[in-house]
Amino acid sequence: MIVKVYLAGPEVFLSNAVEIQAQKAALARAAGFTPLVPGDLEIPPADTKHARGLAIYGVDEGMMLASDMIIANLTPFRGISADVGTVFELGFMCGRGRHVYAYTNTSRSYYDRILNGHYGGKAELRPDGRMAGLDGVSIEDFDMADNLMLDGGILARGGTFVKREVAEADRLTDLEAFKECLAIAAKQHIA
Repeated sequence: MIVKVYLAGPEVFLSNAVEIQAQKAALARAAGFTPLVPGDLEIPPADTKHARGLAIYGVDEGMMLASDMIIANLTPFRGISADVGTVFELGFMCGRGRHVYAYTNTSRSYYDRILNGHYGGKAELRPDGRMAGLDGVSIEDFDMADNLMLDGGILARGGTFVKREVAEADRLTDLEAFKECLAIAAKQHIA
């Protein structure tokens, strides 16, 4: 049985995107999957930047529609949370009832990243018993790797969310958590 896996993550933005994505695809093939990787297919020509963006979206959606599952890199990207495009892709696959797996290269909780990364450690207890930044906005504290909808969506579908601590300089390129996630998915879906 062929199991197609969509490999999602912010790697597409890296200067060595082709190399990293090729490594991930090779690892997926070695584990018995058929990888579908954003950036692998040729994007149809477009007259404007906006049209090109829509063409890229169309290609990526087509790959997701053809996939049986997703492995998403939810390592924080350009902030305290995962790449918003990758989050969309994870939600899309959850909504289609596909198998979902994810990994992150930080073991710091979402709460810790919000409190210390966003609010600089300055928070207070609100009268309703919730911690909040000095702006009064509550800080999500559910001992999860990211927003509860991500952790919840993965776990509700029997998936796994692998968490590792990787040096900051290597957070977006280290593939050990991906390999672990891939091995778990292969054990569950490859005969």
